[in-house]
Amino acid sequence: MKQIEVVAAVIRKGDKVFATQRGYGDFKDWWEFPGGKMEVGETPEGALVREISEELSADISVDQFLCTVEYDYPQFHLTMHCYLCSLLTEALHLNEHEAARWLTKDELGSVKWLPADVKVVEELLRMNDHEGRRARERQREGLARRAEGESQRSGNCSNETNISFPQKQG
Repeated sequence: MKQIEVVAAVIRKGDKVFATQRGYGDFKDWWEFPGGKMEVGETPEGALVREISEELSADISVDQFLCTVEYDYPQFHLTMHCYLCSLLTEALHLNEHEAARWLTKDELGSVKWLPADVKVVEELLRMNDHEGRRARERQREGLARRAEGESQRSGNCSNETNISFPQKQG
């Protein structure tokens, strides 16, 4: 089976991530995180910066590795290295895609994702759920400390991947 290795950018801006709609091929009109094939000798990070410049005429910062997705499509095996990224320039231009949207956590299910990208969405939601549980635990601990008359202390830094969406009140 043919092997294809690609990179994908999960571009974050506030509480949203950037998704693009394919305008070509077997999966025309399906949604994906932007990126593309790695060239010989390129690092994943270098390929991502190049691909986003070509596809979106934008400069990005590759902030943190998110995950690698291994997925078998009918005609090929895909290895997709995914990174959390941020924009260095505000302007985006769709050079290869037919549409794009900034999606909140609650909107991630509103588009038809490519099968491999579904795995990335699942990872983002899992991370958000984990982060939400940790935030609730910290809130409970803070309330308990205040109830005992202790002063609030600042938290520790963590090496865990973090993407956060505002928690709904109520």
